[in-house]
Amino acid sequence: MTGRLESRVALITGAGCIGPGWGNGRAACVRFAEEGAAIFAVDIDEGSMAETLERLESAGVDGSRVATYICDVTDSDAVGAMTQACIDRYGRIDVLMNNVGGSVKGGATELDPKSWQEQMDYNLGSVYNTCHHVLPHMMQQKRGAIVNMASGAGLRWTGAAQAAYASSKAGVIQFSRVTAVEYAPHGIRVNTIVPGQLHTPMVEARLAGQRAGGDVEQLLRDRVSRIPLGFMGDGRDTANAALFLASDEARFITGIELVVDGGMTVRCD
Repeated sequence: MTGRLESRVALITGAGCIGPGWGNGRAACVRFAEEGAAIFAVDIDEGSMAETLERLESAGVDGSRVATYICDVTDSDAVGAMTQACIDRYGRIDVLMNNVGGSVKGGATELDPKSWQEQMDYNLGSVYNTCHHVLPHMMQQKRGAIVNMASGAGLRWTGAAQAAYASSKAGVIQFSRVTAVEYAPHGIRVNTIVPGQLHTPMVEARLAGQRAGGDVEQLLRDRVSRIPLGFMGDGRDTANAALFLASDEARFITGIELVVDGGMTVRCD
């Protein structure tokens, strides 16, 4: 049986992870590869991709279908070089998935201007940079699929003051909509995944310290209490959603937000 991404090339940013487990980018690398894609895995931290490569190997993925690249995606020139490296390796880019992102707590009075701008560059500017450099290649091919990672914080208050993160992720959503319409005549689809409060390695590595005084179990209880389905998903859930949007099964879908949150954002309380 042919995989859903057979003979496709997928460039995935944030392919490593801040800790062990199923981060969004790591899971996407594995799921896309399982469905036949060649993977160009990008991260700023080479060490963080070791587990990604181990999981790809455990999944039986041929190493010839995986390449890694170190890049700071907030640097446009570096992203240009990264894009060309993918073209040089595989000859094309069929799927671009943007997974880079992270939050800083604080509202308008607590956040300093530097932190605000860094969040804009990290969460939104990185998406612009990759699209800016990858879209011309997709236009030449007359086809392509882009999947951008936003956040439920870009739609709703999610329990913590993180004004810059929420604003930048809302920006990813609108950027994706505008880009979807502009590039649809070129056969390029652009969609957004909107994750809710998942149990990714970010919980233990960063969020517990920011929001629960380092008490991971308390943070997990707080997060689960907001989810109607009563459990937290992980990076595999976003990866499966992204796989659908990247595949030809979604050939008539562009400019949408696919919310992956166990029902959290539709609750009133």
